[in-house]
Amino acid sequence: MPQLGLNIDHVATLREARYRGWKKGLPPEPNVVQAAMLAEQAGAAQITVHLREDRRHIQESDVRELGRALRVPLNLEMAATAAMVTQALRFKPREVCLVPESRQELTTEGGLNVAEDITRLRKVTHQLHAAKILVSAFIDPEIEQVEAAHRCGAQIVELHTGGYANATTTRACNQELARHGRAAAHAHALGLQVNAGHGLHYTNLREYLEDVPHLDTLNIGHAIIARAVLVGLDRAVTEMLTLIRKPESALLAD
Repeated sequence: MPQLGLNIDHVATLREARYRGWKKGLPPEPNVVQAAMLAEQAGAAQITVHLREDRRHIQESDVRELGRALRVPLNLEMAATAAMVTQALRFKPREVCLVPESRQELTTEGGLNVAEDITRLRKVTHQLHAAKILVSAFIDPEIEQVEAAHRCGAQIVELHTGGYANATTTRACNQELARHGRAAAHAHALGLQVNAGHGLHYTNLREYLEDVPHLDTLNIGHAIIARAVLVGLDRAVTEMLTLIRKPESALLAD
């Protein structure tokens, strides 16, 4: 049964909308660490944050404080740059997920092209492994990218589920599920841990779980944080965990 990794970036997005650069008075809210600990108590098995180069939401102080406070593993998403490797070596999260990054994008728009950058990414992976940090590659569900991630030394692949989440027809949805199923099976055969994330939510998760094998961790953020605005974070996490454990369940709106 897959575990839930909660991406709390958008807790920080809400904070930064009002308190960006705030340096005095009461701590800005909402509190990222408090949110992570609530999610941990509700059953999230991992907390994920993306430390972007433009620091649009998560800040270095968040990563540092989360590393001190959490009992569950911290997964740090980051671009595969020298500056971000330095940050990872400083904070030493349990896992680093290498992602593509563009300052113009609203959110990560596709998987990392490991196959075209394997030599450089192998060096990045080696640096992180030397610090005993697990390395994940956020990739599109393509066999070529799975194999490249394996060759560059990643222990984990996270399948980018955006294509599935954005599919607007049954045919397109089925095509995406088939791609993910093949990629997950191939990654598992190579000995890689298989994670997935991006755009998964309370209504599209069931079919994904039914069709894609060998899933270890589902990294979900926006859907849970959006739901939490209405019902609270602990309940939003619990509802998602119920769907993971019992895919036949349906989310009941208030």
